[in-house]
Amino acid sequence: MPLDKPWLCHYPSEITSTYEYPKHNLALFLIQAARDYPERTALHFMGKKINYEQLLEAAYRCANMLKSLGVKRGDRVAIMLPNCPQTVIAYYGTLMIGAVAVLTNPLYKEREIEHQLNDAEAKIMVTLDLLFPRVHAVKQQTGLEHIIVTSIKEFLPFPKNLLYPFKAKRSGANLDVPYGKGVHSFHSLIQLASQEAVCVDVDAVNELALLQYTGGTTGAAKGVMLTHSNLIANTLQVSRWFYKAKRGESIYLGALPFFHVFGMTVLMNLSILTAGMNILIPKFDAKDILESIQRLKPTMFPGAPTMYIALINHPTITNYDLSSIEMCISGASSLPLEVQTKFEQLSGCKLIEGYGLSESSPVTHANLLWGKRKNGTIGIPFPDTDAKVVAPDTGEEMPVGEIGELVVKGPQVMKGYWKRPEETSKVLRDGWLYTGDMARMDEEGFFTIVDRKKDLVIAGGFNIYPREIEEVLFEHPHIQDASVVGIPDEYRGETVKAYIVLRAGKHVTEEELNVWCRARLASYKVPRHYEFRAELPKTIAGKVLKRALLEEETTALMK
Repeated sequence: MPLDKPWLCHYPSEITSTYEYPKHNLALFLIQAARDYPERTALHFMGKKINYEQLLEAAYRCANMLKSLGVKRGDRVAIMLPNCPQTVIAYYGTLMIGAVAVLTNPLYKEREIEHQLNDAEAKIMVTLDLLFPRVHAVKQQTGLEHIIVTSIKEFLPFPKNLLYPFKAKRSGANLDVPYGKGVHSFHSLIQLASQEAVCVDVDAVNELALLQYTGGTTGAAKGVMLTHSNLIANTLQVSRWFYKAKRGESIYLGALPFFHVFGMTVLMNLSILTAGMNILIPKFDAKDILESIQRLKPTMFPGAPTMYIALINHPTITNYDLSSIEMCISGASSLPLEVQTKFEQLSGCKLIEGYGLSESSPVTHANLLWGKRKNGTIGIPFPDTDAKVVAPDTGEEMPVGEIGELVVKGPQVMKGYWKRPEETSKVLRDGWLYTGDMARMDEEGFFTIVDRKKDLVIAGGFNIYPREIEEVLFEHPHIQDASVVGIPDEYRGETVKAYIVLRAGKHVTEEELNVWCRARLASYKVPRHYEFRAELPKTIAGKVLKRALLEEETTALMK
């Protein structure tokens, strides 16, 4: 075992330090699953079941439909959908013809849609009738030639498919779509398309499968170029980590959005690789999730911290049987220790924290499900993944236990940023990805994220890491959610401000929080300002938009 990789000694015998990763089209995962388990349910959507044979046929039809519209190898196909069967069909259909998927957040407004479509140079988009007005509004400002429109009702079982339009219109939704002039019906085109098998051979190491746009929490979203090899490697790395999961038997709770890279890999690609059943959840609602778990018995639940926070705070959670869940992994943002502990107590399931970023497909680290773990850490690197902590200014490796920037290397690391060579050169150096996250590694090879490099607060010359303060706030019994940022201060340069969301029916004063924090933190780390809110601004994956909080502070100062 290499002395510079102390984490390898924690690998159980079922996990080896290195694997061979096939170099083929990612869509072969679906073809192989359908060959081995044709009758196995692949997707469960609001009562509708689609087996692997049916899913593969739909993906072939989608691939041939895209070809008939002139989509060629390397072209970008934007997919702006929630978690529904059409997302999976369009994603794998795109890959089958060697085109590049661009998964777009359905919550995006016109300005964000326009930026992404123009940046990706997408000529075709698959979207919902509910979302069509936003897409159509920017069509003339982009290179879009075709908009393919689908509806939730198309894959609902009877009688939900008949009732859906009435329910949607009662809620004020506009489902009217003016077909023609480049606007097409997904259902009609799929029905007319050939079901002939198609899956082009690709140069897996160099050809893109996905343009994954960063969340934009710290600036303008960038297109991360992920190849077929990147995504295949990371999906296989995750499957090796969950080695007790048996192919053809796992049931995934698909609450994480597929357009988020964590949901795309650990839910969509992993469930297809393992011929699992994916319970598609188009919109997260704690009560609906609890009912789905009790009724459908998922065995695997990848989630974001906000999902686990919502569940443990649901007033009737103890009325539900959650015992079917065997594997839970949290990602997308840091998991507060208090949330992890409470969810494990309520569910009986082990909840591990992992780590990743869009630029690494996304997972690089995780705690072991069946082996040594350290709560509060992101665990240890995946197979074939190297990691170290370096000084941000010099790049020199830091001693064990010292804080520096986390850098990683492995087969899952991106090819670069789309059309941004200068940005790429800043974060990719000699094969190492500079994550921008501040971390430390202990003597056993477990890594702990201290904070984002950009979130570091420097007050009076002291380095303050917001995550440490957030952990203390989460321990308070009356706090449901919290975020900490550095705001301008004339005397200290920056000072600490905490944004607090209280549990329902609870009350706490600034003075009480001040006493709480001073008992647990050095005085210079204690927030100088508190703001109580009903909710915090977040991405749909649950990551707090600290940039939005800072923009509010800047606007307030200018008034």
